[in-house]
Amino acid sequence: MPRVWPLRPSDLAAIAGANVLLIVGMWVRHGGLGHLADLPSQLTSLGELSALLGTYAALVQVVLMARTPWLDQLFGMDRLANWHRWLGFGTLWLLVGHGILTTIGYAMVDGLSIPGEAWSLVTTYPFVLMATVGLGLFMLVGVTSLRLARRSISYETWYFVHLYAYLAIILSFAHALVVGADFMDDPIARLYWIALYGLAAASVIAFRLGAPIRLSLRHRLRVANVAHEAPGVVSVYLTGLHLDRLAVRSGQFFIWRFLAGDGWWRAHPFSLSAAPNGTYLRITIKDVGDYTSALQHLRRGTPVFIEGPYGAFTGARRTKSKVLLVAGGIGITPVRALLEDLPAPRGGLTLLYRARTAKDFVFRDEIDALLQQRGGVAHYLVGKRGASDAPADPFDPRSILRLIPDVRDREIYVCGPGGLTESVRRSLRTLQVPAAQIHWERFAY
Repeated sequence: MPRVWPLRPSDLAAIAGANVLLIVGMWVRHGGLGHLADLPSQLTSLGELSALLGTYAALVQVVLMARTPWLDQLFGMDRLANWHRWLGFGTLWLLVGHGILTTIGYAMVDGLSIPGEAWSLVTTYPFVLMATVGLGLFMLVGVTSLRLARRSISYETWYFVHLYAYLAIILSFAHALVVGADFMDDPIARLYWIALYGLAAASVIAFRLGAPIRLSLRHRLRVANVAHEAPGVVSVYLTGLHLDRLAVRSGQFFIWRFLAGDGWWRAHPFSLSAAPNGTYLRITIKDVGDYTSALQHLRRGTPVFIEGPYGAFTGARRTKSKVLLVAGGIGITPVRALLEDLPAPRGGLTLLYRARTAKDFVFRDEIDALLQQRGGVAHYLVGKRGASDAPADPFDPRSILRLIPDVRDREIYVCGPGGLTESVRRSLRTLQVPAAQIHWERFAY
């Protein structure tokens, strides 16, 4: 079983808050409040504070997505990715604010126009130019994180663009070390910031590079078989070495690279669609039009590089004996693994499964056999939302309560598209289901 880390969310919140207070305290110690006598000094000083907080926020973002096991255990990658996204917008505004406030403050002192001062700073100081390039890269990452942009670009493009954030942080670090007010004259502050950068870099090297390499070399996964499940949906069976010692739970996912052709650089997250059994792993892939179409035709023997396992969508924090599983579309994959694995009394295991047509239900025969064996019940909800053969919202509070009258006494797992997941969560809040009993995972990036 995966290791359990003795950490609490409050511990991490305290560490993050203490660092913010320390950064602001160092800014005050270096004369930040003393530079508020006139408007140019106020703008410049606030620009420095924006840079410090923006830099810290950028490093927190790196740690959030470094795939450290203790953060994943506490929050799950879905929540971490959501926090990373919104913190990213805050980081961008702080860094843009630093550039604007500092430029205006210097322009007022030098008697130049704002464009003239900006040009002077960029062309006179090489490290300012580096920071400007870094800010441009941050803006590129921010634009591709907008919901509209994510809908119009492939997962591979989005993933590749986000790698530029690392380059942006490196360029900004060089700028801060050379011209940053908190770095130049205070060796303690300089050492503190270098340690923060070092911690973020070490997290990436250890958990995004070292751990996957070690895991892949240890287990040496290969494609054993590809089975058709539904229109545009296949299951990939994988075998390897020592799979009985692979620390993974049902409901978790790996990031997969299939090492054939250009697959070495194409990383995609897929959940296990069957409970780990020590003999093989199974994932199920839907053709959504990008690289997933090529994965429908994987050859036997293709070697596989993996990162993970990730996700808190498991039974590790379960508190109730009865279980409600809710799935939409291909979101059935981790739910199918949980259905096989989660203990429950007879009559205490219920599945709500939503699909547009009857042909889109994946694993229906397997699900029916498992539920018959375990004394569970499945409700298959068919029809496109708003169609004549389906209610406007099959997961509204009244519909859920009609199907599962004891919903408040169940542990609830929800997986599917973002709209479905949010609809179910809103209904559960309306039904006053305690938040600690609700676990979800969105199939989106």
